[in-house]
Amino acid sequence: MHVKRRTVLLGAVGAGLAPAVTAAPAAHAAGLPLLASLPAGAPDRRLFTPGEQRFAGYLVILAPMTNDIVDTDPYGFMGGGWWRTPAQPYNSRVQEHVFTLSWFYANQRAWNPYYRDSALLGRLDAALQHYLDLQNPDGSWPEYSPGERGKASSGFGIGYLAKTLANLRQARALPSRRTQLEGALRKGVDWYLDPGNSVVWDDPFEYTNQAVAGVAGSALTLRLLPDQARWLKLQDRIRFVAKWAQSPAGFFYDPRGMDINYNFEVMLPEMAELYLQTKNPLLVSMTRKFADWFGYNLLREPDGSGWLTYYAVSDRTSVAYYDDVIPDPDRSILGSHFVPAVQNLGAFFTSREDKAATRQAWAADPAPVPALAKQDTSPRIIAHAPYGETLPTRTAKRAAIADLPYLSRDNFTERRHDDDGNQDYLYVRRPGLYLGAFFGERQGSAVKAGTGFLWHPAAGTVIHAQQTATGCWGTVRAGKADAESNLVADYPSKDVVRYRTPDGSVSTELVIGSHSVSRRVTATGAATEQIPLVLQPDDEVVFSDGTVVPYGETRTATADGVVLRRGGATITITWSGRRTATLSTSSRTYLRDQRRRVHVLRIPHDGSLETVVRTA
Repeated sequence: MHVKRRTVLLGAVGAGLAPAVTAAPAAHAAGLPLLASLPAGAPDRRLFTPGEQRFAGYLVILAPMTNDIVDTDPYGFMGGGWWRTPAQPYNSRVQEHVFTLSWFYANQRAWNPYYRDSALLGRLDAALQHYLDLQNPDGSWPEYSPGERGKASSGFGIGYLAKTLANLRQARALPSRRTQLEGALRKGVDWYLDPGNSVVWDDPFEYTNQAVAGVAGSALTLRLLPDQARWLKLQDRIRFVAKWAQSPAGFFYDPRGMDINYNFEVMLPEMAELYLQTKNPLLVSMTRKFADWFGYNLLREPDGSGWLTYYAVSDRTSVAYYDDVIPDPDRSILGSHFVPAVQNLGAFFTSREDKAATRQAWAADPAPVPALAKQDTSPRIIAHAPYGETLPTRTAKRAAIADLPYLSRDNFTERRHDDDGNQDYLYVRRPGLYLGAFFGERQGSAVKAGTGFLWHPAAGTVIHAQQTATGCWGTVRAGKADAESNLVADYPSKDVVRYRTPDGSVSTELVIGSHSVSRRVTATGAATEQIPLVLQPDDEVVFSDGTVVPYGETRTATADGVVLRRGGATITITWSGRRTATLSTSSRTYLRDQRRRVHVLRIPHDGSLETVVRTA
């Protein structure tokens, strides 16, 4: 059974579509009845439409999660630790699953035994009471402490409560609670859209994904509760976001730097929801700039298995790769609604045909649907489902991939700069390599500066910096890597970069040729040059003294170089003078097949060393 998007999102009801108004549940003094467990053998995978398969895991946990709602004190708190931390009664984000309960109550499906279930409604009503009681007088909601005015908790909360209101309207349930919800949403929207609200509209602007989520939730609220004056304020906030939320480099500030995960998996889907509600063209322009930026930072593996990301400069999270085919649940999928207008964005989504194949395989799998693990139960997955998707065809995706900067051109030097953050992102393509580097102000402790990756047209990603001091591509002196500093750089030419730590303890000259990268390092004391290699099981890796390095093992040799052969490609790394070097394995693997494993090459020296990476 297919869902009509307008019915689900806007709460439209009509003759024959909903039962009579459902009365409020009985007073809680007598306790709330428990929600029955799923029938034996449920759910049946074959009953789900492809686009609604993502509901299955939530269905499995619905009864235990609902039954953990407290019916004593604090009444209505969604206990059990299912979603968000701290799992405390003052954290309004814990209550976001009111949307989940309301969806299962309001939507009839062959696989949904909880449609119009009175026990579910009673516990939903209790959870809503607690959620609404947490709202501050000014319209905000807390997250980390009682009474806190939270940007994220308020922004995401407006969206979930608006969707809950739509479901309750559709079901004609809880009329008194709906009236309360309407009042709370109006207060929340007024607080969120107030340009003088420094919690949301801070200077400098931070955590774009949170603010856009609140604006998207406000847009949905105003579809449910039309108000022209508030709608004009909404448009003003979209203009503010378009002006201040995106770096000149192309990424969205999260908080003031780049983050692969939050930009692609949170911010872009929230912006897509806002676009679906408003059709504001500024959001398409922002997406176009982002897609261009993203194309420099996702490294395509030649075998088509997926992408490695330049995650060493992500300032919050550590998503280091994306598989070419991502099965449900897919956190990014709502962002595909921009693909028709921004076709090169289609490179990064699962193709329409591949998504259909994963869903067919899921439906045919005889195994029971697994329960979602606590905390891994984001209501966003199913909250976005009713909007559908506009994934690219395989042909369109291939065309978008072929148009990526480093795949469509083999000679450029691209420097992206952010004045406010004093950040430089450098991307250099030459016939035999593609190199990325970052210099300037690190916006988060996870960010590792300096050289970040080296990609080869036939071999794929060969060097890939980690977010750790022991796995970055840099120089380690006195237990600290230069990549942990705010490196100061200058650019004498398109082929040369000179950079140093602020205290001058490590200085590096980077020289880039058509098939080589040279790093000439000078340190004020003994140091170790560190290069994180990405090796595959069939690679041949040999030190210059003949020592063979098996995949997944560690070897030490006295040598002046190491050779990596992968298929028809040869990567040679040499250094000045014979030294005792170690190539050590790690547990870090990439992509679903886990064939790519990080091995870190370390070369100790007395303070002066040149390493050269040559490709052929």
